[in-house]
Amino acid sequence: MQTRPLGPGAPSVSAVGFGGMPLSIRGRPDDEGTALRVIHAGLDAGMTLVDTANVYCLDDTDIGHNERLVAKALRTWGGRSDAVVVATKGGITRPKGEWGLDGRPASLKRACEQSLVALGVDCIALYQYHRPDERVPFAESVGALADLRREGKIRWVGLSNVSVAQIREAAAIVPIVTVQNRLSPFFREALETGVVTHCAKEGIGFLAYSPVGGGRLNQKLPSIGALAPIAAAHATSPHAMVLAWVLAQGPTVIVIPGARTEAHATDAARAADLVLTRAELDAITAAAFSTA
Repeated sequence: MQTRPLGPGAPSVSAVGFGGMPLSIRGRPDDEGTALRVIHAGLDAGMTLVDTANVYCLDDTDIGHNERLVAKALRTWGGRSDAVVVATKGGITRPKGEWGLDGRPASLKRACEQSLVALGVDCIALYQYHRPDERVPFAESVGALADLRREGKIRWVGLSNVSVAQIREAAAIVPIVTVQNRLSPFFREALETGVVTHCAKEGIGFLAYSPVGGGRLNQKLPSIGALAPIAAAHATSPHAMVLAWVLAQGPTVIVIPGARTEAHATDAARAADLVLTRAELDAITAAAFSTA
């Protein structure tokens, strides 16, 4: 599989990573064995980046579900788990199944300690501030991650759901290796606001989440007329075509699609080696991707 540098000072990883969220939130597989096989399918297909979070779970009684699942998948996989980079996050809460924010330094440090236990490691490879909390000065939240890095509890620092201004502010406090924002043909704000361009300029890995739209939107892809002939020409799926389009948006872009089935994980992996022509990329860019 094609690889790309994760970010400054970090190794190269697969251009298509594995997004763990669907395996732990509502609608997740009924049994753990199925979920483990899905992760193994992604790893077998060459994925060397797994993205998780402490809040990929059902509610606050289930915190760390996906992290524990990922840890078990790596322990039970037959390949080289030491070659896989596991990225997790802190800064979001799940009170009674809702989504909240908590960017207080003490809370981030406590969340990191819990993630270390859930993942079964002494140092987390990539720890990301999940979403800025407007009630807490951004610099204070990032400062907590800088402290964790100095203490050897995390190796690399990442941000998620941030602007160019916030990336610059954070970079003045601690080296930023990755930025994880939403990017798909349905949602292009990361392109329009210059985040993807800034990451490319600085060599920061841009981790594109929800790269095929997320939720119900990815189910609309087969009905988008511009995708069908391109997918047919490459003997692949519309979903893989969209992932290839996202990868083409910048040299440091890495996609992290989620998967609930082994087939979906394997199909996503194929996108890393798809090469679209300029005409095909332009056709996808110009197509109507309605969110209605």
